[in-house]
Amino acid sequence: MSVPADDASWRELCRSGQAPTWKLLAEGSGGRVWEREDVLAAIVPAAPDRSVFNSVFYRHAPGVISQLDAIAGEYEQAGVNAWTVWVPEDQRSVAGQLERAGHKLDAEPRDMGMPLSELREPEPDPELVIREEEDYAAMARLNEVAYGYPEGDFTAVSKAKMPGLRIYFGDLDGDAVATLSVWPHDSDAVVIWVATVPEARGRGVAGRLLAQALRDAQDAGLETSTLQATKLGTPVYSKLGYRDFGAQHMWERRKA
Repeated sequence: MSVPADDASWRELCRSGQAPTWKLLAEGSGGRVWEREDVLAAIVPAAPDRSVFNSVFYRHAPGVISQLDAIAGEYEQAGVNAWTVWVPEDQRSVAGQLERAGHKLDAEPRDMGMPLSELREPEPDPELVIREEEDYAAMARLNEVAYGYPEGDFTAVSKAKMPGLRIYFGDLDGDAVATLSVWPHDSDAVVIWVATVPEARGRGVAGRLLAQALRDAQDAGLETSTLQATKLGTPVYSKLGYRDFGAQHMWERRKA
């Protein structure tokens, strides 16, 4: 895979790693995937109330709309209370049909990507200790703390062992305050599960941690990196050299 030459190709690359990532998450955590007509639904009963884990991805709009009732039935049967469909921001017709079907707009993450050769490295922080360790449970717990979720909500992440996943932690004064993971999808470094605890925010911990992970990815032969950024994370990634290629809208259906 070469570095994309235009924005449309970058958008495709940003989204191409999502379905495979969620497939590994679902199957690795004791769940499953449902696939029909270029539609993939990750069914993760280990996180029945977290729609982000129970995500639906599609390549062609008619497929996801025609299969909507079947998808809803699969989640109902699995005991999942909340699930979401990822919709590119320009597909307003799909968004409208989802809204009429009972979905609500929950989040608008940004697709971001960069060639690894264009990484802008931040100044080092002598107090920050960066380490790589295959500790899924610690990564999951840090995400829970960082985003204010109850303990156990990220159980699916702690269970799903993803081949090739590299997990990083940032320590201050001996305590882990940040984490992230990088998964190689072809020659793309897909960044997931980025989290910094509230008391450590504002000093560039996540940016330095990600810079180290991206250097390692480049050393391993990867060429690009992509991710979906929250509003909080977007400026962090921009400083490192990531470009914004537009939003995806997460249309959630949740039981009352």
